[in-house]
Amino acid sequence: MFNWLSLITGLFYIVLGIVIIVYKFFFTLLEPAVAYPLGGLVMLYGVFRIWRAVSKIKNTGDHE
Repeated sequence: MFNWLSLITGLFYIVLGIVIIVYKFFFTLLEPAVAYPLGGLVMLYGVFRIWRAVSKIKNTGDHE
């Protein structure tokens, strides 16, 4: 269950990164020089969460 929740959280981070880049807003208005790297970093973290969850799901499936 935790791994599936981690997948959903990863998708949320990717969407949040896109929102930061498009609207240049994260609790306050951001300059483009800050919004693009921050949005990219948040999306990269979302991809990492998804990758880690998928690898854990695959590993638990092999042992059963």
